[in-house]
Amino acid sequence: MLRRDGNIPYRGAIYCPPPQPQVCLQNYALVEGEGVSQLSHIINVIMAPEKTDPEEGSPSKVSEDGVEEVVAEEVGHHDPYFEPVVQLPEISVSTNEEEEEVMVKLRCKLFRYNASETPGEWKERGTGDVKILRNASMKTVRLLMRQDKTLKIRANHYITPFMELKPNCDSDRAWVWSVVADFADEEPKRECLAIKFANAENARVFKEAFYEAKGYATLEEVKRREEERELLEEEEEERSKGKIVELEEEDDKSSSKGNATEEVTKEMEKLAVKKEDAQD
Repeated sequence: MLRRDGNIPYRGAIYCPPPQPQVCLQNYALVEGEGVSQLSHIINVIMAPEKTDPEEGSPSKVSEDGVEEVVAEEVGHHDPYFEPVVQLPEISVSTNEEEEEVMVKLRCKLFRYNASETPGEWKERGTGDVKILRNASMKTVRLLMRQDKTLKIRANHYITPFMELKPNCDSDRAWVWSVVADFADEEPKRECLAIKFANAENARVFKEAFYEAKGYATLEEVKRREEERELLEEEEEERSKGKIVELEEEDDKSSSKGNATEEVTKEMEKLAVKKEDAQD
């Protein structure tokens, strides 16, 4: 039996410093014959952690002896934030594709025919997404292919009315075509390229988009040539008009010279007549 009357009349009273300031063992006394069990209970009460409000801190649970214990939070919910030492500004990188419309975008594998070796052979350029881009302001269509991860350009050329797609080795998943000027290596080069898709459906979609781009380029080429022809005709007309004006000016100058000559002749005749009259 425990007593909290402040006096300790029994033998075996024990004093120990409290581990926590709010609990003091001075007011507890042990009844003779129950010292060990009572002492262990007192120590458990003193050493037990404080109760935590579930709304404010970690959740708690009750042990078998009635003492509440704090349950540790899961490690996965811990998300520390460290303020960076150096603040780096955000930089926007231009890809020169902002003003272009994507007609088609498909995953593929690109090859290039290397004719510098003997015999020539196909070499893989890379795997990535191929795009056909249309620029409405410049009236052009180009084919662009970038490699995965590195985003390095592997094909970059305009689609012209003279390009033709041909099946590679009678395959329904691969196409071959020739390019007069490809700018993938930053310098225009004549290339023979081959492209391979995962299935025949993607190859068919690419072919349709390619020939649609070819038709667009053909139409724009026809318009451009008509505009050039009209400009040439206008320049010819202006030149012909200029020549006519120059001829008229020359005629005016020649007529004015002829009139001046006639006037001089008349003056000379008048002088000759005067001299004859003076001699008479």
